[in-house]
Amino acid sequence: MFHDLFPLDGTFFLVMPKEPIIELSEAGGSGASLLGHVMIVGEMCVAHLGLTNGFRMVVDEGPEGGQSVYRIHLPVLGGRRLGWPPG
Repeated sequence: MFHDLFPLDGTFFLVMPKEPIIELSEAGGSGASLLGHVMIVGEMCVAHLGLTNGFRMVVDEGPEGGQSVYRIHLPVLGGRRLGWPPG
């Protein structure tokens, strides 16, 4: 787990599987358990950090989806009120 040492507001960290998957669309059926595990690990980290009032997990894919790192990772945000739409 990577944790922002100098957060501007709230909490932000990444959960990244050891197995490199470039995009969600490439994961296929065999990636379902891995992606589910990444989400469960993210929730465990949220619990450890005490983010009891909610959090957001995000997966970006492709240029229009805002993907800038071409490896599946799960950004997790919390510790403050998150608006919608994001950004």
